[in-house]
Amino acid sequence: MNLKFILSIVFGIVFCSGLWGCNGADQQIKTSVEPDVAQTKITQAPITIGASYTFPSKIMGENREINVWLPPKYNESVTQKFPVLYVIDGGTAQDFHHISGLAQLGSISAMYEDLIVVGIKTQNRLNELAHPASDPRYIHPAPRVGKSQFFSEYVRTEVLPFIGNTYRVSDRRVIVGESLAGLFITEMFLKHPDSFTDYIAISPSLWWDDKNLAKLAPELIAKHSDAARKLYLTMGDEGGTMQGGLDLVMAAINADTPKGLDWKYADRGKSAKHSTIYHGASLDALLFMFGIPVPDYGPDPWYLVEGGQPEDDEK
Repeated sequence: MNLKFILSIVFGIVFCSGLWGCNGADQQIKTSVEPDVAQTKITQAPITIGASYTFPSKIMGENREINVWLPPKYNESVTQKFPVLYVIDGGTAQDFHHISGLAQLGSISAMYEDLIVVGIKTQNRLNELAHPASDPRYIHPAPRVGKSQFFSEYVRTEVLPFIGNTYRVSDRRVIVGESLAGLFITEMFLKHPDSFTDYIAISPSLWWDDKNLAKLAPELIAKHSDAARKLYLTMGDEGGTMQGGLDLVMAAINADTPKGLDWKYADRGKSAKHSTIYHGASLDALLFMFGIPVPDYGPDPWYLVEGGQPEDDEK
């Protein structure tokens, strides 16, 4: 065979496959750099983080909103029961999302126990969360407010049984709230201590009714049982009658502490304002309520030590 002919064939094969590609090879290259457009089409789907219930309340005489977040492990078992964190002012436009976010943080970081979050929406906060006023200075400007006894009954006799019958819940019930919700939670702790196992009151508005609830704290604390429960209190830089009211409550607890009460006060007077205290204080409170001991991971690895060197078996 002619040598020139053979060389031309070899050169053609090399040129075709190595530089430009021919037929099937060319198609293969195009497929690798130009993937099917259908595979890269942008799609959209809603993010579902929980369930929202329209709750017909006989106590409140109207429909009410309850929002529920479940930990990821909830659906991994049909028998495991979970503690519940009830959030006052728990509407989706209130504090439900950022508190359920802290619960999710605990689930992925193993900082504290997995828990269910139940947001209880409020509609008229001063009416629903404040107790009836006795001081005329508070009655005349707002004669229709101060009906916390009805909201308390709604929570205790309607919301708690509904959640208990709908979800796998343990006996641990914790309630959290800030400002007026903190006032409500303080009232619940003092007047209905057995309704929840644990209480978190953040910057409670104990100024209401000239600190009247706080002034009643000694006689109310004296009626408490010795049941095991936890209480977390904190205050920012509000000062004045807010801090004064909380000081009265804490003095009553210190003077006659129920045997089963484990409580903590976190002074945030130099680090938080009324508008900034809630989220960070809630994280601290959840660690106090549900914290899991940090495991011992042993000595720091070499790369966390200045000038550290890997061991021979790590190279």
